Amino acid sequence: MSKILIVDDEPVVLKFLGTLLNQKGYDVVLAEDGQKGFDRFLQERPDVIVLDLKMSGMDGLTVLRQVRTINPQQPVIVLTGGTDEATEHQVRALGVNELVEKENAVHLLDAALQRVLVPDLP
Repeated sequence: MSKILIVDDEPVVLKFLGTLLNQKGYDVVLAEDGQKGFDRFLQERPDVIVLDLKMSGMDGLTVLRQVRTINPQQPVIVLTGGTDEATEHQVRALGVNELVEKENAVHLLDAALQRVLVPDLP
C-alpha cells in the first residue's frame, strides 16, 4: 500500500481528498499547513506528496524547496487552484512529477498518482 501525504490548508479539500484516496486503498497522511506537511514528510517518508501551492504561513513552493534539499527525487504532485506562468515555471524547475488543478482533482489525481507510483517501464 502506497503512502500518500496530502498537504492543504483548506479543511474541506484535505478531508475530501484524504477520504477519496483512503477509499482507493492508499495509506493517507494529512497535514493542514506547510510546516506540518514538511514535518510529516520527515516523519512518515511518504511515497508521494500531494502539495497545495497557495497556503497561509509556509506556502507550497517553500515546502517543495525544503523537500528537495532532503530528497531531490521525492515524487511530488502539485495541487493548485490556478497558478501564473512564473510560479508554474518555478515548480517545474524544482522537478514536480505532476501539476493537477483542484477543480479537476477528483478526475485527474488518481491517474497522476498511478503515473508517479508506476513509472513507464523501459
